[in-house]
Amino acid sequence: MRVLVVEDEQETAQPLIQGLERHGHDTIAAATGAQALDAYPHAELVLLDIGLPDMDGLEVCRRMRSADDTPIIAFTDTGAEVDKILGLQAGSDDCLSKPYVFRELMARVEAVMRRVRPQVICKPEEPKSAILSGPLLIDAATRQVWLARQQVEMTRKEFDLLHYLASRPGEVLPRHRLMVDVWDYPADRKIGLQSSRTIDTHVSALRRKLGSCWICTIRGIGFSFRQQQ
Repeated sequence: MRVLVVEDEQETAQPLIQGLERHGHDTIAAATGAQALDAYPHAELVLLDIGLPDMDGLEVCRRMRSADDTPIIAFTDTGAEVDKILGLQAGSDDCLSKPYVFRELMARVEAVMRRVRPQVICKPEEPKSAILSGPLLIDAATRQVWLARQQVEMTRKEFDLLHYLASRPGEVLPRHRLMVDVWDYPADRKIGLQSSRTIDTHVSALRRKLGSCWICTIRGIGFSFRQQQ
């Protein structure tokens, strides 16, 4: 799992990153709110220190949550109940006071991921749904993507976007519709620059992983998936 660690204090960030990597996770480090907002579309989990040098950490949390549903665990510098409540209200999935015990953090990570990635239980007789387009296989049941018989690692939102596009081959899908259907964006709100940038970041990531032939940009409108035989 790819974890974004947002922490400006190196003496705190470095042991945390090392611990996560020992547990088999990939990490992305960000020391400021601006860096965090740039990096979070690539993460599957965000560990966010609320006390940041350049921005209000609660505002960073709100911006992340407004554009994506990537799980967020927030850290507060005090054990005050009001700080935890503010963190949860800003959109975090859990809130932990510093200093914390690493084992407790990992237990909370596992609990959060169980909630946001519930196990899919299928009846034995039900076939697993999959989309096949040339050498590309998208398995919705296992949330796996295979290209030319090689598995391609995807973040949760990358898979959601790819599956949504591939389920509608040839259809021109406007940016607003993608934000509403994939990111649960309010249907009555216009998308802003940050939301549009979120889509572009995920499309760019998919093109890097799969090649540029699958997703077509429809200038001024949105995107379309190109079906292959």
